[in-house]
Amino acid sequence: MTLYRLQNGSLKQVTATSFPQEKLQERRDLQNLIKANISVLQDDLMLIAEEYGDWLDSRRRIDLLCLDRQANIVVVELKRNDTGEHMDLQAVRYAAMVSSMTFEQLAGAHARYLQGEDSRQRAEKAILDFLDWESAADGGLSPETVRIILVSGDFSKELTTAVLWLNKQGLDITCIRAKPYRVEDHLLVDLDQIIPLPEAADYETAIRAQQQESQRANTQRQDIFLRFWSQLIARSNGKTRLWENRNAIKDHWLGGASGRVGFAFQAVMRKDDCRVECYIDLGQEDQSLRAFKALFADRAAIETAFGGDLTWQDLPESRGCRICKNLLGGWRTSEADWPALQDAIIENMVRLETALRSRILALQI
Repeated sequence: MTLYRLQNGSLKQVTATSFPQEKLQERRDLQNLIKANISVLQDDLMLIAEEYGDWLDSRRRIDLLCLDRQANIVVVELKRNDTGEHMDLQAVRYAAMVSSMTFEQLAGAHARYLQGEDSRQRAEKAILDFLDWESAADGGLSPETVRIILVSGDFSKELTTAVLWLNKQGLDITCIRAKPYRVEDHLLVDLDQIIPLPEAADYETAIRAQQQESQRANTQRQDIFLRFWSQLIARSNGKTRLWENRNAIKDHWLGGASGRVGFAFQAVMRKDDCRVECYIDLGQEDQSLRAFKALFADRAAIETAFGGDLTWQDLPESRGCRICKNLLGGWRTSEADWPALQDAIIENMVRLETALRSRILALQI
């Protein structure tokens, strides 16, 4: 890709450079920059550990070990060169090594990363808050799927061909090209997802999920979520466009876009209760908290527009913040009572959108 700068009524090509040319190192520079704002890769990631290698051969270490909101472990491997070398094979080996990790092991890895007093308790709470679980017994990590994200200055044709083939076999590998550009005294970095192409990502994910689904039986709770969200989406037609053209999923939450990156409207189900929420995650804790406080300053007007009290949670052990309305009834609710619960979720979500959407779009942060 070629970048141009508009200058004096004409387009001036921006000079492409490379990380080695700029004397930027993998671990000291590129890894630290991404670690500080993991959402630049994908907006549903939580950083668990850096340079993780809890096995006998300590020379082999995962650059960044992450978790996504579907409880999938995510292996992130970084290279600053322009080929990616053999990082695909390396990452697949790492994925196999962590595929059997338990919640306890994941919490232990995060505790070692956090360090300090009560790091174990803080680590467990942070993971539970991120997954929106009440306890580790609420769910399990997904051993069938360890996702892989490869970040490199560029990728050779050999590597991209291998990744495309591996994805067809059911793996979940994303390639992100990190290309630096020099503009006078400024260094710009373009992070471009090249596999899967963003416009095809949902389709490829759906195909891969379908293939994996044929290999394992649905759990009872997953089946409940799938049927409940399917009915809710159908009932929401004509009332809100939040879930328009959205497919039902097997997770305990169903999200929708707010119109601004970092702000998501979501319906969330737990055992005996549920909630509608605006979840704020701008990549860094201080940025999310600033946005949260800016909205909290307008709390009275927002709750008046909503038509009732809201729960405001800054979630100090998490990277994000939450504004929500809690409702009675969860996934253990009798199916005969689903329509009433679905109508309550839809009604409260419409009110929450009405109260927050314009204010979110107008935030100056």
